[in-house]
Amino acid sequence: MNRAAKAVILFISQGACAGRFPVAPGTAGTVVGVFLYLGMKGLPPAHYFAVCVLVILVGMLAAGHAEIILGRTDSPSIVIDEIAGYLTAMFMVPPGWLFIVSGFLIFRVFDIVKPWPLKRLEELHGGAGVMLDDVGAGIYTNLLLQLAVYGKLF
Repeated sequence: MNRAAKAVILFISQGACAGRFPVAPGTAGTVVGVFLYLGMKGLPPAHYFAVCVLVILVGMLAAGHAEIILGRTDSPSIVIDEIAGYLTAMFMVPPGWLFIVSGFLIFRVFDIVKPWPLKRLEELHGGAGVMLDDVGAGIYTNLLLQLAVYGKLF
C-alpha cells in the first residue's frame, strides 16, 4: 500500500486527526461526531440513515486497514467508531442542545462501560470489531433518547 493510501486511511480512521489527541482520543472523536451531526441534523431521515450506513461501512474498511498500518488491534487513535456511534445515537432525535449534550454523555458512558452484549462485539476481528460495539452503544443511546422524547422525560 502506498503512502498516500495509508494517509487517507489514517485520516478517516483517526477522525480527521482527532484520534491523535493525547488525552481521551475517543472523546475527541465523539466531538467530531457532534460536529458532523450538526451538519447533518436537517437531512431527511432516509438521507441521514444512508450517511450513517456509509460512515459505518467506510469506517469498518478504514479501521481494519488502520489496525494493520498501526500494527495494533483497536488502537485508541482509531475513532471513526465513536463518530459512527454518535451519529447512530442521534438518528431521528430532535435537534436541540439538551439532546446533543445528553446524547454525547450517554453515548460516552455506554462506549466506556460496554454493557452486554457490546463487550462481545468488540471481540470480533478487524474493522467489524472496532466499529460494532460503538454502533451498539449508539443504538442503546438512541433508545434512551427516544424514550426521553416520547416518554416526555425532557
